[in-house]
Amino acid sequence: MELLLSELKDRPVMVEANDEAIKSIKNGIWVYFFLLIFEGALRKWVLPGLASPLLVVRDPVAIWLIYLSWKRGLFPSTIYLQGMIVIGLISVYTAFFVGHGNIVVALYGGRIFLVHFPLIFIIGRVFDREDILKMGKVMLYISVPMAILISKQFYSPQSAWVNRGLANDLAGAGFAGSGDFKRPPGTFSFMSGNVSFFGLLAPFLLYYWFNLKKINMWLLLAASGAMLIAIPFSISRALFFQFSLTIIFAVIASMKKPENFNKVLVALIAGLVGFVVLSQTKFFNTATGAFTDRFTSAETQEGGLVKGTIGNRFFGGMLGDLSKSFDQPFWGYGVGMGTNVGSVLLSGSRTFLIAEGEWGRQLGELGPLMGILVILLRVGLTIKLGMASLRKMVAGDLLPWLLFSFAIQNLPLGAWAQPTSLGFCMIIGGLLIASLKGEDVKDSSLISVDTLKEDIVETR
Repeated sequence: MELLLSELKDRPVMVEANDEAIKSIKNGIWVYFFLLIFEGALRKWVLPGLASPLLVVRDPVAIWLIYLSWKRGLFPSTIYLQGMIVIGLISVYTAFFVGHGNIVVALYGGRIFLVHFPLIFIIGRVFDREDILKMGKVMLYISVPMAILISKQFYSPQSAWVNRGLANDLAGAGFAGSGDFKRPPGTFSFMSGNVSFFGLLAPFLLYYWFNLKKINMWLLLAASGAMLIAIPFSISRALFFQFSLTIIFAVIASMKKPENFNKVLVALIAGLVGFVVLSQTKFFNTATGAFTDRFTSAETQEGGLVKGTIGNRFFGGMLGDLSKSFDQPFWGYGVGMGTNVGSVLLSGSRTFLIAEGEWGRQLGELGPLMGILVILLRVGLTIKLGMASLRKMVAGDLLPWLLFSFAIQNLPLGAWAQPTSLGFCMIIGGLLIASLKGEDVKDSSLISVDTLKEDIVETR
């Protein structure tokens, strides 16, 4: 805590908006964001022959952002960043000398800690409220064609161009769904990217329903319709749960002010009306049926919603991974081994060489010492940001609280081995920290500089 406080005294809390270096960093963050959204499209449709190298197309951008930020002196002195960097460096060394021994796999795994994780703090440092809301509006615009795309993928055979897999794979990019229908990936290489995109869209949708004067009503209605379409067409329980969680966060926030509750009620009624209207069409009903079948069959296999889907799969998986942590070699099998790239380079095929779950993968790659430290850092950062978001919500600023509804499971549990999921984890972490720096005049009264420093100390 003392390190964080001294860091704030040595550096300005807010960066100068007209600083050319800051503008360059912001532009780089936008490049990272758009590559995250359209990286899969490049690998599937535009440049299929470069599908493998394009897997790390965001890495040079991230390295460039780190260089500019380091040169500008923007990195905070925080245990979360320092801890991940130290673990990243040690893990590359141990993977090569006492683990799997493949330096390419070790570097690929180590880049998660050394190249991507710092972006959370870069985004949090240079982005302001205007940047966050601008990114939210861009997502609203993208959501409409994205919903149209996934509906087209849903009804098209896997051999169709719209469902073409990586490197022109005719087997298709769809993932097991319900019956003859596959879970569509949208512009992403895998369906989890589609789930993350709409999962991050949900907090912005609810925020703009709370602040109708800040958004074009037709755009908000169109994006809300896109969300309604995306949930059944995705055939994804994860997206349904994520959207439901954001709704719960919005309801909690609305309890403080009756006018906010009325806005949530209006949004829910609008959603219900939209659902009823869409339900009159065969186009929507077919997707709803596939989604319902997927939901029912999965619950039956897992033993019900609470006990199986939430209990065993979520909490049970985490506790199970932790209970087996000391069964792993002390230094683990080597960072990168649990990724798809690592499995292909080490075994010649895409398979889970360590574990499918995120915590199990990290414990297997890094061993009990470093693996548990990484988990503690991820959970600790999530708790810090959650507490700060709660304080902001109580003070009348809803944006951090709503963003936290997406961060609450992505920061501690997001699949960092999957490049798209990794990217969304970094984006939401950075946006959440940036949202905690202050609030604009139209939301409510401005907070003082002392309060601002206190919140950044608590979250960084």
